[in-house]
Parts: sequence; C-alpha cells; structure tokens
Amino acid sequence: MAQMELAVLDFIQELFRNPFMDSLMPAVTSLGDAGFLWILLGLALLCSRKYRRTGAAVLLSLAADLVICNLLLKNMVARVRPCDLNPAVQLLIARPSDFSFPSGHTAAAFTSVFSLYRENNWLWKPVLVLAAVIAFSRMYLYVHFPTDILGGVAVGWVCALAGQAVSRHLFPSV
Repeated sequence: MAQMELAVLDFIQELFRNPFMDSLMPAVTSLGDAGFLWILLGLALLCSRKYRRTGAAVLLSLAADLVICNLLLKNMVARVRPCDLNPAVQLLIARPSDFSFPSGHTAAAFTSVFSLYRENNWLWKPVLVLAAVIAFSRMYLYVHFPTDILGGVAVGWVCALAGQAVSRHLFPSV
C-alpha cells in the first residue's frame, strides 16, 4: 500500500512541482499550523450572538480533534511519513516531528468545514476550498500519504458531529 501511495505522491511531484508552487504550498500549509486559523474562526463566530452556537461547535470540534487526532490516533498508528521512506525528495518545510496518520492539518480544516456545514453556515463553502488546498499541500510537500488525508477528513467529520452535539446542548435557543 505504501508503494502505491508513494507513486501518487511522486505523480503529484512530477505534475505540479515548479518554482511558483514551491513558494505557494509552504505558505498554504502554514495556514493550518497549530489550527490557529480555525481557532480564530471559531472565536470570531463565538463573539457574534447570531453565530455563537456555530462558534462553539467549531471550537468544541477542534478540541475533540486535538485529542482524537493528535494525542490518540497519531501515536496509536505510529505511521512514518513519506519523506522518511523517500528521502530523495527535497522538503520545502521543516520535517514534522510527529507521526503521519492522520493528517492533523487536514483534520482541523475539515473539522471546521463540517462544523460550519452542519450548522448551515454559508462559510462552509469557502472554508471547504481552503481546506482542500491545505490538504493537497500536505501531499505536495511530501509529508502525508493520501490515506493520511482521507483519515484527516474522516476525523474531521466525527469531531464535527461531537462538537455540534455538545454546542446544541450548551446553546439550544441560539
């Protein structure tokens, strides 16, 4: 399986690798660093009475994502990164120090997308585009396998369901 996924990553390198993308993708991926952008989004929504429950859903979902993705799954699966299996690829970012599965950048981004979607907030559409580009950047940068990305999307869905359930309990009338 890893060989097939490495072939996908190599194909991405062959098809898209150029100086413009080499400067763009590290910037795009940095938008997902530490979930900072998504936390800011949740806080901004939380400050609005109209979107308070949505903001709570985003923030609670991100908290669940932190525990499930970064503290549990990454350490339980302990999957090596593609850049460790193919050191010939020149990394454009610092090598991440944690394990590969699931992608934390992707999980946090899609946790936010699904939280917004489940709360019927129109922002889910532009956030989906950004989340997809961030997820792609992780493969372009050779730090995640395609199944890491899919795992991150799945974790995002589960965390959004949990966050929404709790936020609806905390803010039933909003």
